[in-house]
Amino acid sequence: MAINVEAPMVGKILRVEKKVGDQVEEDEVVVVMEAMKMETTVYAERAAKVAEVLVRAGTQIEAGDLMVRFEE
Repeated sequence: MAINVEAPMVGKILRVEKKVGDQVEEDEVVVVMEAMKMETTVYAERAAKVAEVLVRAGTQIEAGDLMVRFEE
């Protein structure tokens, strides 16, 4: 089953902390983005394996844009 991580707001990606194939645990940092001059950290909601990373540092995103896809 795929788990999608969407952008919580409009902003710019500062760092992608995980790559395809990485196993993440609940509450691990996945992406750090900047929105309204503040850093916002996006965490894994549960343990899963990274299946696809759709953003990179510097990417401008809109709220709801798909950033990372996990597989359980």
